[in-house]
This record gives sequence, structure tokens and C-alpha cells, in this order.
Amino acid sequence: MMPEEPSISIPVPPRKNELRELAALFLRLGVTAFGGPAAHIAMMEDEVVRRRQWLTSAEFLDLLGITNLIPGPNSTEMAIHIGRERAGFPGLLVAGGAFILPAATITASLGWVYVRFHTLWQAHALLYGIKPVIIAIVAQALFGLAKSALKSRALLAIGCLSLIGASCGANELSCLVLSGLVGLCWQRRWAPPALGLGASSWSGALAALAAVKSVATPFSSGALFLVFLKIGSVLFGSGYVLLAFLRSDFVVQRHWLTEGQLLDAIAIGQVTPGPVFTTATFIGYLLAGAPGAALATLGIFLPAFCFVALSGLLLPKIRRSAGLGAFLDGVNVASLALMAVVTVQLCRAALIDLETVLLALVSAALLLRFKLNSTWLIAGGALFGMATHGIP
Repeated sequence: MMPEEPSISIPVPPRKNELRELAALFLRLGVTAFGGPAAHIAMMEDEVVRRRQWLTSAEFLDLLGITNLIPGPNSTEMAIHIGRERAGFPGLLVAGGAFILPAATITASLGWVYVRFHTLWQAHALLYGIKPVIIAIVAQALFGLAKSALKSRALLAIGCLSLIGASCGANELSCLVLSGLVGLCWQRRWAPPALGLGASSWSGALAALAAVKSVATPFSSGALFLVFLKIGSVLFGSGYVLLAFLRSDFVVQRHWLTEGQLLDAIAIGQVTPGPVFTTATFIGYLLAGAPGAALATLGIFLPAFCFVALSGLLLPKIRRSAGLGAFLDGVNVASLALMAVVTVQLCRAALIDLETVLLALVSAALLLRFKLNSTWLIAGGALFGMATHGIP
């Protein structure tokens, strides 16, 4: 009897399926993710935690906490983080690129329309139906993440203090750092005075960095790239903070844009899906056509890929350290507090009449009862807005 030959397994290309899954998911989110970073992150949580279970709620919160501590577009950085966790460095590039590409393409196309016709059609009807749905999606994500983040009374107290501070207009980064330091002090039973010194020094350094002025230069493609590279490297906060940076660099200092053009660019960033930072794509197209759009997009998003690649390497070490883990726990609850404040602000803009309130409640019911995919809800909201307010 002949001995059986040992079976030989043919190696499967590593992570090929994971990369395809990441590309498909984030291309779809890039087309349907309206509503700003809080809504985008809520949609990602629904997809990768609830539906696909690629991450646990705790792991998702850790990534969110790290994301809030580094400069750049938060929702894009979350996409990049998820890609890295799922498929390593190739996943980092695929997820981030897939999330940015649809928004950048749409925004560049609108830039072409704007340059050719000097105006854009109104999108109020579309947003009228989408915004209430976004409220329901964000609220569901907040509820799910809070159950993982609020692991003790101390963290609940930190979250409440962060919520109060953010509601009173405190700097977002200061809230995050202070909350992390309070969590660290609680774990170490350190004296509070050290907290104030650490936070003051950190905030002062960041304020000095953000206050650095660009030297006025005539327009060139290289200068355009460097300006957006600087903005992507130092910008913390919301789209309103982005508006301040853009106005300072492009209107006040360099006179490359008028106030009206800047406001149109911000409006395009708000009404298109995907990252709000694709406002840079629109500005790049206005100033230098398609090459300018490509350079502006690369400049403002490149730092996010670098920051995520570096911070992702540190996350396991942070979690293995009791002190740094406590710091991250504090940052996580502060991140949820900031999301809650943004949600309240969204409610003021979205729930403007009885119809929008009812639409938000129906969307919430469909999410909770039937676990309906958020993409279908957004599509339904868009159709509702066009049907009720799209015809003059």
C-alpha cells in the first residue's frame, strides 16, 4: 500500500477579500454619507460594529478616541483606521481612498459646473429630507457607543463634565485632553494640580502651532498644495473651524478667492456626501482646474493617512498600559460628549417643522425595530425631500 502524500495547501492571496470588502463598503459610504463627521462615524459604527462585526464597540471607541486627538478630518481618519485594523497598511490606503474618491469626484464635477455657469442649483429640498434621517442615525450610534464607554461612575462624571464644557463652547481638543487627564488622575489617584499644568502646556503649544501664519505668495500649484498640506496637518475641530482657516489663507492673506466664492465652496462641501474637507477639491478646481483639484485634495488628506499610520502603531501599547488606558477611556467619553453636542446642533438645523420631526422619529423606529440599513433610510429621506419641496 502506497503511503499517502501529504496534502499541499495553496496559499490564498493575503487579505484580498478584505480589501474588496473595504473598497465596496467605503465607496458606498462615500456616496451616501451626508450630514458631517458625526453622521459619517455613526454610519461606520452601524456597518462595522453592528452588521459586519469587524470591530467591537470598545475597539471602535478606542479608534474614535485616537482619531479625535490627531489633526485632520475625523470621519476620513476613522475610515482609514478601520481599513488598517481590517487589512493592515493596504487596507488603510483602500478604505481611505475609497471614502474620499466619490466625494472628491462629485465636488470636482460641481466645480466644473460652477466655473462654466458661475452658479449652482439649490439643494435645499434634498437636505430637507436627509437631515432628519441623519439625526436618527447619530442618536442610535451614540446610544450604542455609550453603553461601552460609560464603564464606571467616574467615566459617567467625566462625560457629563465634557458635555457641559462642550455646550459652553470650550475648545474641542481641550475637552478631550482634559478628560483624558482626569481619567488618568482618577486611575493613579494623582493630585489635581498636575492636571491643570499639563492641559495648559498642551493647549498653549497647539494654539501656537495653529496661529502660525502663512507667508503671502503669488498663486502657484506648489503653493496651493502646501497651503492645504498645512491646513490638513494642524486643523482640529469642525467644518466651521475649516471655514476660518480657508478664509484666513485664501481670502484675507493671499486674495486668491473672494468671500462669495469661499461661501459657495463651503456650501458645496456641506451638500455633497463624504468628507467636508473635499471643499478643498472645489477650491483647487476654481483656482487651477482639474490639476488644482487633485493637488488640493492630496494636500489636505495626505496628513490624515500619515497620522493614522503612526497613531495606529501606538494604540496596542496604550491599551496595555493601565495609565494610558485610563487616559484613553477619558478621551472616549469626551468624544461621545462632543458628538452629543453636535447632534443637538444638527437637531436645530434639521428638525424645523412637524414633517421633519415625524421623519426623524420614523427613521429611528425603523433603525431600532427592523435594523434597516442607514443607506436606504438616507435614500428615502432624499426622495421625501424632493417630493415635498423639490417642485417650486
